[in-house]
Amino acid sequence: MPITDLLERNSKLYGDEVALVEINPEIREEQRVTWKEYELIQPTQSAFFRRQITWSVFDEKANRVANLLLEKGISKGQKCAILLMNCLEYLPIYFGILKSGAIVVPLNFRFTADEIDYCLKLADVDVVFYGPEFIGRIEDIAGHLKDKLLYFVGDSCPSYAEDYYRAASNSSSTQPKILVMDSDLGAIYYSSGTTGFPKAILLKHSALSQAAEMEAKHHRITKEDCFLCIPPLYHTGATMHWFGSLYMGGRGVLLKGHSPESIFRAVSEEQCTIVWLLVPWAQDILAALDSGKVNKEDYKLSQWRLMHIGAQPVPPSLIKHWMEHFPHHDYDTNYGPSESTGTGCVHLGLGTVHKVGAIGIPGYHWKAKIVDENDQAVKQGEVGELCVKGPGVMVEYYHDPEATAEAIRDGWLHTGDMARQDEDGFIFLVDRKKDVIISGGENLYPVQIESFLAAHPKIHDVAVIGLADKRLGEIAAAIIQVKEGMTMTEEEVNQFSVDLPRYKRPRKIIFADVIRNATGKIDKPKLRERYQAVRIVEEQNQS
Repeated sequence: MPITDLLERNSKLYGDEVALVEINPEIREEQRVTWKEYELIQPTQSAFFRRQITWSVFDEKANRVANLLLEKGISKGQKCAILLMNCLEYLPIYFGILKSGAIVVPLNFRFTADEIDYCLKLADVDVVFYGPEFIGRIEDIAGHLKDKLLYFVGDSCPSYAEDYYRAASNSSSTQPKILVMDSDLGAIYYSSGTTGFPKAILLKHSALSQAAEMEAKHHRITKEDCFLCIPPLYHTGATMHWFGSLYMGGRGVLLKGHSPESIFRAVSEEQCTIVWLLVPWAQDILAALDSGKVNKEDYKLSQWRLMHIGAQPVPPSLIKHWMEHFPHHDYDTNYGPSESTGTGCVHLGLGTVHKVGAIGIPGYHWKAKIVDENDQAVKQGEVGELCVKGPGVMVEYYHDPEATAEAIRDGWLHTGDMARQDEDGFIFLVDRKKDVIISGGENLYPVQIESFLAAHPKIHDVAVIGLADKRLGEIAAAIIQVKEGMTMTEEEVNQFSVDLPRYKRPRKIIFADVIRNATGKIDKPKLRERYQAVRIVEEQNQS
């Protein structure tokens, strides 16, 4: 069943029920924009800017987008990009593109003008829906966009674009007469781009549909559940986790911002039952609770049943600490690169907190194996590259046959992640293949060192990177972000590290903020770039 069929089904079965809510703590009542044309603003006692949309209106808006594109001559297989912050308009536009038979291309809202230009060209995009935050960046590349349809989603539409609200409202709200099948191409998502310009990941409709079913199965979602979505919708993880709510007809809440106060307030006021967090946000919540800045008793949180984390390795100490504050919570870790449609080609599973530290076992309809450099399975317990196979593996890296051939072999997606498997079949991430540090001939896996250091009560966040060294080739350097209001010395770190084998102990300690990208992953290329120059100067001074 194509993912668009789920929306149409929900519109018929649950038409008057709320499908989506948007909350923005940064916008107050007096700052509300004139999006009332969209007829989505609902009165609320909250000081939050809040809008909501029913399933029937959601489907109607998607139909209007689809018919608008068809009227403009967009045909099946053409590409339509979305460059928006999380908002209530996002998903109706997303589904409208899919209903037209076109391919949806979500763009990272942190992309520079040059990166936007590059991604639009790489995906052969014909239409761009963009918001007011991106006017400057779009104007910077306007000379390259003359052959594209531009729809502005906001007030005071620029002269070179069309007003999305006006154009959509003038289009038909009936179902478009386009046959969409599971075998059709559905979406292009972009890799994080931490090693250069991002790759375009091409997915079929069947991949999107399997993600929805898998999410519902993994987290035992019911129609009564309410999912709080905080990460950006351009990322597979955010969209595909919400797909579980779509699959069951449950309510979703889009929250802008991720402060502990706004998360707790949204969970309380919207009665959310499932929350997906990134590691930094979970760390911030725990720090706020520990310091007394946030008091759980001020909120209605008893209905919150599941906290799950994805997108990066999770320190076991973080989850142990979480369970001290929320002992009744179910917990899950979800692993899945965008090349596997995100969400959980491997997942820990509910009721397996005793295995925290693992990413889990193969997900619903998925297989996994760990191989050596010759693609031969390694022995249990040995480290190798994690490969996955299942219904959500990408079709290809669009316009990049060499990278596709390297990533997909015999239907297996080579993830680039180094992993090992224990005696119970649970998979543990060791590190990114490209992040392994070779120091004096020994392989060091930064994630293992990070997990160890993260257990120190003074450490808020930590990243371990390799820095060039004349004698050893590389050394392990730990960038340590100390908890607010605390101080820490190198001697304390060294004393804490004595339980690590000597060769794994960080040889350089740097007290600084840990840089993470929008999906919560540590930006190690940026950290290496920043601190390698310092290391070179140090070695020159020593010689």
